[in-house]
Amino acid sequence: MYLTKKNLDRRTFLRGMGATVALPLLDAMIPAASASTLTAATPVKRLGFVFMPMGGDINRWTPEGSGKLGKLSPSLEPLESVKDKITVLTNLELGPAYPGTHATSNSAFLSAARAKQTESSDYFLGTTVDQIAAKHIGRATQLPSLEMSMDLMQTVGQCDNGYACVYQNNLSWADPTTPLPAEAHPRLIFETLFGDGGTPAERRADIKKRASLLDSVGSDLSRLKHKLGAADRSRIDEYLTAVREVERRIQQAEADVRDNPLPDLDRPTGVPAAYADHARLMFELQLLAFQGDITRVTTFQLARETSNRTYPEIGVNDPHHPLSHHGNDPEKIARIAKINRFHVSLFAEFLEKMQATPDGTGSLLDNSLFLYGSGMGNPNLHDHSNLPILVAGGAAGGMKGGRHIRYDEPTPLANLHLTLLDKAGVQLEKFGDSNGKLEDLGRALDI
Repeated sequence: MYLTKKNLDRRTFLRGMGATVALPLLDAMIPAASASTLTAATPVKRLGFVFMPMGGDINRWTPEGSGKLGKLSPSLEPLESVKDKITVLTNLELGPAYPGTHATSNSAFLSAARAKQTESSDYFLGTTVDQIAAKHIGRATQLPSLEMSMDLMQTVGQCDNGYACVYQNNLSWADPTTPLPAEAHPRLIFETLFGDGGTPAERRADIKKRASLLDSVGSDLSRLKHKLGAADRSRIDEYLTAVREVERRIQQAEADVRDNPLPDLDRPTGVPAAYADHARLMFELQLLAFQGDITRVTTFQLARETSNRTYPEIGVNDPHHPLSHHGNDPEKIARIAKINRFHVSLFAEFLEKMQATPDGTGSLLDNSLFLYGSGMGNPNLHDHSNLPILVAGGAAGGMKGGRHIRYDEPTPLANLHLTLLDKAGVQLEKFGDSNGKLEDLGRALDI
């Protein structure tokens, strides 16, 4: 028996006044074939980069042994439920970040390039790995890439040992002289993903006209549903329910600020007061962006280098940056490890949701790769060796997780960037200070 041809384009949108909503992958978007050979469309590969600032306690981060990933270390324990999709890499270094600063820890993390030391606007770095990927796998999407952060990046001038603030404010660089600012406000990211353009004033006026951005796509949604099967209708309903829930939480955060207008210099006005709630919203916006194929490349800065943020929700009331200069005080190191574990726990929640979100014949996590880590090892020394680094996801079968790879010699982080590009279908001979690909990263364990 042959199925009739289905002709719903993968780039189908729901449109309304002020809204353009992309859809998740539906059965109706899969080309028709015989019933016995019908499979999901070729999986879309996605890349994400999550930056944690100021290194950490490498002893509580690093798992024991090597090879198969057994008992997780204290900092990585929150990843237990997705351990089979995790690869921990030990003894990676970031040579271009030396002589050793917070600014270069941030700037070299995705560029593997040496920043020009300047306090002015004649800064110079290199094109970052995410932007190289965006030029290839991001060409078919609404947004080639999405840059996100948790902190306002308003500092200018000189921030760190003669380096312009631009180096620690921006993870992503489109080219050596063009940094890409990250957005920390969930509302602005939401409107970037689902809004229909216009000036900020026009978008604010649209918001006042309706309770929800999604309200205006109702008629388009009704027409589309008449063309779809039950499974696709259910999939759309689940996706739009998730979108509406994120929007509701953004609205609630904005209402809470009106009721309690105490300022936070690091946090944009109108975001959740608790760091974890803000971070969860930012992760869920990335999930929705991947699910709707709005973008295939994201970067997310969990906090900026030299951040003085405190984490009272986990009992750490010390500002992060001074705490990172721990002077080998065991109590301070333990508090740094608590921050590391807290950040990892939020990433783990995101990975669990990615794993639970269908995408073709697998999940979003199966078809994505995430690099999580820091450009600094021991923050007390401003050291850029033995970095805390892990990779999560499957990238449509190109990655085998559940392992700990421990390199005998210090190995450039750029080798990992080069390898991730390769697994996303981007072929380069060299990136930054790379000296080869990590051939063992995707190889199955012989155990």
